[in-house]
Amino acid sequence: MSADNFNLEESIRSFDGDAIVTEGKQFTEITVHPEKLMALAMFLRDNSEMGFDFPACVSGVDYGNDLGVVYHLRSTKHNRTIVVKTRVSDRQNPVMESVTPVWPGAEYHEREIFDLFGIRFTNHPDLRRLFLDNSDGYPLRKDYSDDVNIVTK
Repeated sequence: MSADNFNLEESIRSFDGDAIVTEGKQFTEITVHPEKLMALAMFLRDNSEMGFDFPACVSGVDYGNDLGVVYHLRSTKHNRTIVVKTRVSDRQNPVMESVTPVWPGAEYHEREIFDLFGIRFTNHPDLRRLFLDNSDGYPLRKDYSDDVNIVTK
């Protein structure tokens, strides 16, 4: 672990003592509770030592019991990338706060996640289906089935 990542880890732990910070195979990974995501997002963007200004990739994940979102964040100023993960256990009504107010580039990523996983993002400027206007269900969930197109569990 480089000194740069150690300082990053220390700063994040001092900001949120509940956050889990681990050194992944490629990037430092932060796991945070969904209710703390927005505060962490603003900290990661606004702190001059962090400067994470670009959501390079935002992905939905079906973990089986939980639904989650994984954010690959890039600091163009410091030339570094981190991964932020969060998850909810309510599969019937999964809700997380949108990070679009912090990173406008996340808008279409969140719409895609809503469309394919059914995770609703509160405070999203335009949360509606992106690809599947007339579809029932969420095709990237592990419990999704489609008898017409022969997609099975």
